[in-house]
Amino acid sequence: MEFANKKVVITGAAGIFGRWIAAWFAREGAHLCLSDNRAEALQATVEQLGLDAATTLLHTTELTDNDSLLDLAAHVRQAWGAPDILINNAGIYTRFGLLEMDLADWDRVFDVNLRAPFVLMREMAQLMIDVGKQGCIVNISSGAARKMNQNSVPYCTSKSALERLSKGFALELAEYGIRVNVVEPGFAPGSEVSLLSGDYIKNMLARIPLGRASGPEDAPAAIGYLCSARASFITGAVLSVDGGNSIGTYQRPSPAAEERQ
Repeated sequence: MEFANKKVVITGAAGIFGRWIAAWFAREGAHLCLSDNRAEALQATVEQLGLDAATTLLHTTELTDNDSLLDLAAHVRQAWGAPDILINNAGIYTRFGLLEMDLADWDRVFDVNLRAPFVLMREMAQLMIDVGKQGCIVNISSGAARKMNQNSVPYCTSKSALERLSKGFALELAEYGIRVNVVEPGFAPGSEVSLLSGDYIKNMLARIPLGRASGPEDAPAAIGYLCSARASFITGAVLSVDGGNSIGTYQRPSPAAEERQ
């Protein structure tokens, strides 16, 4: 197992992508620290995935609270000394028109999607440096970082900023052998962004050139690659794992249109 006994911190671990990432690394033999702001959902994740309670750390983290973020880092330091891998997976997606949203809505998106990853990268990287560990950080972004979507400007802007921040950390942590990369997962029914109408989901799938939604192995396998020795010369990269959705404008032909061809 490629990541046997590696220490992996995953935020947003009770969400769909977080569970997929946790399941993938658990199969690879990693020890996990699962973070989420929903304590019961965290415990349910452990039970659902059949994780070993003896080697799994849990932390109820409020990403908008600086003390909670620092407590997560202290929890990891006390248990492990330092992590090998940090995966900033947690994020929130909101739909507000710019003229109707209030400043609190804007601040919450940026606190969760940008400020929290900044604090955790800084704190976890320092733990790695303190023990001489050449670790890896992967930040989970979105294709929305590269294109603006109506009524989700804060989300798109925060993800774009996260990708630039990741490159900044990649530059400044390179001297310590710590690599920082970004993965942009594709659309996955059941994720927070997809808790919309059936028509919305249908339209989203029609825009994916490879013709399907993201599955439980897609993004985790990409994250695993970036954290592996095979990617030891990769840092500051952004890897899209979205079935081609980020290539450009695409609309899958309707069955009627295909019949006419």
